[in-house]
Amino acid sequence: MSGSLPERFSRISAFKPVRKREPVLPNQPENQADCQANFQDGLLARLGAHVARNHYGEHLVYRQWYATPEMCEPSEEALRLLLPPKCEGSERILRCAMDLEKWLFLDTETTGLSGGTGTYAFLIGLAWWESGGLRVEQLFMRDHDEEHSILLEIAHRLAERPVLVTFNGKSFDWPLLQNRFRMTRQMDVPELAAHLDFLHPARQLWRLQIGPTRLGDLERNVLGSESLGWSRRDDIDSARIPEFYFEFLRTGAVDGISGVFQHNRMDLRGLAALGTRIFRMLAKPEDARISPLEFYGMSQLVARRGECSKARKLYERSLAAGLPGPVARKARHEAARLAKRERDFGRAIELWNELAGSIEPSVEALEQLALHYIRRERDYDEAARITRSALGELRKASRLGLIGPERHAHLSQRLKKRLIRVQSKADRLKSLERLL
Repeated sequence: MSGSLPERFSRISAFKPVRKREPVLPNQPENQADCQANFQDGLLARLGAHVARNHYGEHLVYRQWYATPEMCEPSEEALRLLLPPKCEGSERILRCAMDLEKWLFLDTETTGLSGGTGTYAFLIGLAWWESGGLRVEQLFMRDHDEEHSILLEIAHRLAERPVLVTFNGKSFDWPLLQNRFRMTRQMDVPELAAHLDFLHPARQLWRLQIGPTRLGDLERNVLGSESLGWSRRDDIDSARIPEFYFEFLRTGAVDGISGVFQHNRMDLRGLAALGTRIFRMLAKPEDARISPLEFYGMSQLVARRGECSKARKLYERSLAAGLPGPVARKARHEAARLAKRERDFGRAIELWNELAGSIEPSVEALEQLALHYIRRERDYDEAARITRSALGELRKASRLGLIGPERHAHLSQRLKKRLIRVQSKADRLKSLERLL
């Protein structure tokens, strides 16, 4: 069992028998039901939730509509960058994902982060675009015997809206729920038409700008939480979420659980706002509000999907906008590689010369310049001079510990062999010229 020692004991204690709660029957008077479940009163009043029923039992549900964030408008081009490339049925998946009425945002609150068979998703947050805003629905498991009831509701929602939208849901939330469905031995795992996960695009776009790319960090530093209509000032510590649930199971305490509900709603709204921002950036990269580092992040995202021409334009745009030194160096390397790939040797040489003439000359740029003089200019003396410079920079990088021994040995051997060949060609050419 993973986690800290207090968390381990809390998880174990959560499986102790809880206070008996009689079911609320459909034909039972409201006041009689309240008498039988007194410890729920505070929770229902605090949350504005109500008891929902299906043929698997009961659970609590809370629903709310929010005018913010604004509804996103995904473009086909942007969706192609976010969906799995060249998968089976990709065009069908794309068409389905273009329909916002089929989107379902999902965020879970769980009894731990291990994701094993002992981990429960006790609060399932769902949301979808409705009437120009965001409809939020939260399903809460008051004890473990309500899990089947909640899973059935999730299956119904996914049947209506099979395009799942998450933040790290591909790695955690959805695999956990798939496991819970399988463990029922009564319900099939719902089939998704598509799964959009915004964690990895967010990392590529903003990691250099803000560092950690947790959803709360993105709200504060990228989206602007105040302008969105909510902030995390009163948010709970997410590390304590399992603790709050275990306390509720043992005592019926509602204070911590109320904070968990609010945290989950903010995650859903933040997820929706993040999706809107990503789609706007990818659809309109000419937007003046996009920062140089965001241009660079988009370049990497686009390049990894094989959109080389578009990636090159974005790298050039990020350089023109003014990147910080180390990032600008990386961008020049990438732009030069793509220019060479598109056979724009003039621009590639410009970028390699900039890298070769910097305070810390690039070994790669020097090597590429040497190859240019060998293959295109037939200037073997210049190629030999540049190769010697590359060897000198390589030795310097090795002394400073900037390159590993194996990499140094491989590059050094390659450059030395090339220098011998180039020098031999230069000597033969000189001999030929003397004879003529």
